[in-house]
Amino acid sequence: MIIKSAEFKGVFVDWRKLPEVDLPEIALLGRSNVGKSSLINKILNRRNLAKSSSTPGKTRTINFYLINQSFHLVDLPGYGYAKVSRAEQQKWGQIIENYLKNRKQLRGVIHLLDIRHEPGENDVLMKEWLSHYDIPILMVVTKADKISRGARPKHLQAISRKLNLDPGFKPLVFSAETGEGTEELHEAIEEIITVNKGVTGDGSSVPPCHPASN
Repeated sequence: MIIKSAEFKGVFVDWRKLPEVDLPEIALLGRSNVGKSSLINKILNRRNLAKSSSTPGKTRTINFYLINQSFHLVDLPGYGYAKVSRAEQQKWGQIIENYLKNRKQLRGVIHLLDIRHEPGENDVLMKEWLSHYDIPILMVVTKADKISRGARPKHLQAISRKLNLDPGFKPLVFSAETGEGTEELHEAIEEIITVNKGVTGDGSSVPPCHPASN
C-alpha cells in the first residue's frame, strides 16, 4: 500500500455522531503512551498529523484520519492510565466499547503493545474482549528501537505467553523512530481491508491476521 494522501477529519466523543461514510475503518487500540500517535505519523509519512504528547492519557476522544480517500484510520482513547478518576476511565472504556461493538464500517483492530513491557491486565482483557466478539486483531509491538535485537525474542515470548497467542503467531515489530515494520504494517492494513467486509461483534467476520487464541 502506498500512502498518497492523509488528512485529519475530526474529533468525536459520541460514537453515534461519527461520520456516516461508507468507507472501511481500521481502529488503533493500546495503553496510554504506547505510541499510537507516533505510529500514525510514521506509517502515513506525516510529521505532525497526529499530535503526540509525553503526557499519558492525552487521547480522550475518537480521532478520524482519511487515508487515500479510501479508508479511515481511527485512533481510539488510550486505556489503563491510572492518574485519572475511575469515572473518567469508565467514560473512555464506554467510548471504546460502543465504537467496537456498533461500528459497521469497522474491519479490524491494530492492538498496540510496548515491546519493553509484559502486557498488563488491561491489555489481556482487551485482547480477550476482541477475540470474544470475533474482531480481527493485528498485534503490533512498538518502540522496538528501545531494546537490542538480541533481547527481542525474550520480550516477544513474554508477550505471547501473557496473551496466550497461537504458537505460530508473532506480533509485528515496529519502531516509529527507525521506521522498522512500516512496510509490513502497510501490507497488513491492506489485507485487513481486502479480506473483511464488516466485523461489528455479530460473529460474521473472518479474522485475517492470525487472531489470538482464547
